[in-house]
Amino acid sequence: MFTGIVQGVARVESIDAREGLHTLALKLPAGFDADLAIGASVSCDGVCLTVTGRPAADTALFDVMAQTLNLTTLGALKVGSGLNVERAAREGVEIGGHPLSGHVDVSARIAEIRKPDNNHVIRFAVPAPWMRYVFAKGYIGVNGCSLTVAEARRERDGSGWFEVWLIPETLRMTTFGDKAVGDAIHIEIDRSTQVVVDTVRDALDEKLGPLLPVLEAIARERGIDLTQLAIGKS
Repeated sequence: MFTGIVQGVARVESIDAREGLHTLALKLPAGFDADLAIGASVSCDGVCLTVTGRPAADTALFDVMAQTLNLTTLGALKVGSGLNVERAAREGVEIGGHPLSGHVDVSARIAEIRKPDNNHVIRFAVPAPWMRYVFAKGYIGVNGCSLTVAEARRERDGSGWFEVWLIPETLRMTTFGDKAVGDAIHIEIDRSTQVVVDTVRDALDEKLGPLLPVLEAIARERGIDLTQLAIGKS
């Protein structure tokens, strides 16, 4: 379990790329590896990875299996690439962000970057159906960083976009300042939000499902495409 409070940026020192398995050697931030043992969990750009070796001080090895390579951006890393890193949370430690599991839900794209005075605004384009779980003022994990959604817009198919505002300290401690429009990033949605949304959707489907033919007939008479409302759809 992680808190989404990034503790620094690690850099890729080398990549041993074998079929279906990449071993990453990461140069860790100063002091990050204190008591870091083999088998420990580390969030790397929001992906929970296990330490598999300690070849040198401030350096750790991580194995990335085929499924993770296919579902995340880790397969596209190069020597010198930076990743947001966080040690696993310890019992009794203050949680400044929100609970994160390190299990990526989806990859999104940076659609826009604006830089008003002393601020850095990033808009992320999210594919369907994941925007149904994103709400303004809610929490979201972006490349392992716990962020507050400033604005959000959802389309009927469950796609859309959301924006975050980053202060200078966040830019200093993360890789967000190096990102450009079009870059892919990892999204982990807030689990409590997902549970509430899915529960409400299932309840509505159960109640309205038998009425769907009647609703569709009324909608056709009024020129409404009811299928776009996803009633009774997953």
